[in-house]
Formats: sequence, C-alpha cells, structure tokens
Amino acid sequence: MPQNVSRDLGFRREEAEHLLVRADPMIEVQKILASLDGPGDPDAEVAWQAEIARRVAALEAGNVKLEPWEDVKWRIEKAILGR
Repeated sequence: MPQNVSRDLGFRREEAEHLLVRADPMIEVQKILASLDGPGDPDAEVAWQAEIARRVAALEAGNVKLEPWEDVKWRIEKAILGR
C-alpha cells in the first residue's frame, strides 16, 4: 500500500495491512502457505532436467509403455469414485 494512502487515512502501515487481511482472508492464507515453503532447492532444476532426459530416453528406446488418457482416466475414476 502506498505510504501516503495509509498516512492520509490516519493509519500506520501495519494497521492498514491488517485491515486488508481482514477484508481479504486469502491474503493471510497466501502468507501462511508461503511461510511453509523453505528456501528453494538450488539443485532442483538440474535434477528435473536429468529426470526429463531420462524419461525421454526411455520413451525413445521403447522401454516405456504409454497408455491412452481415457484408459488412465477410467482407472483413476474407478479407484477413487468406484465407478
């Protein structure tokens, strides 16, 4: 919030932010969820790139059997929803 707005309304910045949180509870939820995240893993990007390369190589070598989405979706619905 711009400093002049909170000053003009007679609020301190913290009070103005508290009022915003009360007006929009999702702001507080977002803050809580963000606080649960630890620092980012610097090796995660490299690890994902290696995993993607491994999976692509397995596909290209014919070592992986792919399934049509409709079959997978049906199996998930049956397991979860009992359909």
